[in-house]
Amino acid sequence: MSDSIAADRNLALEAVRATEAAAIAASRFLGGGDERAADEAAVAAMHRALEKFQVDGTIRIGEAAGDNGGKLYVGQKVGTGDGPKADVALVALEGPSIVARGGYNALSVLAMAEEGGFLTVPDIYMDKIAVGPAIESAAIDLDKSPAENLADVAASKGVKVSDLVVCLLDRPRHNPLVAAIREAGARIQLLLDGDVNGVVATGLAKSAVDIYMGIGGASQGILAAAALRALGGHMQGRLVIRNAGDGAKARDAGIENPDDKLSVEDMAGGHVTFAATGVTQGPMLNGVRLLPDCAVTHSMVMRSRTGTFRFIEGHHDFTRSRKD
Repeated sequence: MSDSIAADRNLALEAVRATEAAAIAASRFLGGGDERAADEAAVAAMHRALEKFQVDGTIRIGEAAGDNGGKLYVGQKVGTGDGPKADVALVALEGPSIVARGGYNALSVLAMAEEGGFLTVPDIYMDKIAVGPAIESAAIDLDKSPAENLADVAASKGVKVSDLVVCLLDRPRHNPLVAAIREAGARIQLLLDGDVNGVVATGLAKSAVDIYMGIGGASQGILAAAALRALGGHMQGRLVIRNAGDGAKARDAGIENPDDKLSVEDMAGGHVTFAATGVTQGPMLNGVRLLPDCAVTHSMVMRSRTGTFRFIEGHHDFTRSRKD
């Protein structure tokens, strides 16, 4: 086994440890009504875990500078500095409002790529469409109507449009899209929050989700693209420029043509590692089971180098003093 492959495997496990730590920290605020406290706890826990990573890492997707006590902000250096150079993309807690209200589908997510692997995007929206590896990439296109995309996906899969399930966020902005999907005859699964989960679900074998559509956070789009790189799925994204402020943010991020369609490879290139841990119960991952002396976590980790995908159940004993 080469040193680079061994290091890649070790970093995959380290990534899971970071998302586990963030998920456990956030779960302590389940249903407490304080999304800020949940988010700050997750960020602090992930920050502590990242300090021990054997990488010379730079955060490309993360918190806004000044948020959460200046931790995990875009451009921040993370890791020990001794290992390979790496780009890091993360959302320590996707769905702080979910945790605050004791809801469904909150995650902690982290991805790593070779230096320069992740597209730097501003804190604005992105229009997305995604499918799994069993569907041809040419079947989806943001320039096509929802009905055309659904017809082409159904043809690629060898099923009827009525057999398809479309996942999207439950937002007023999606009312026209929902109407178009219903008119085409497909079925719909709405998410209250957390579109990384929805996009990744398209790439899983035997998933109930066939296609993801709709507008969500651009940062979440990069993380979802990282997962689909490992799963072999297909995705297009395009930044949504609502006003002059969004345009300025895109330019400041170095994006000259925000209207361009972005492929999975544009958003997450090179060798990619993706890890996620469930904070609350979701369609892919169980939430943290928190007990007085221990916690049980449910995570996924995948690497684009091999296409290997694993579920990991972690049992965390709080009675033992740890120095690692």
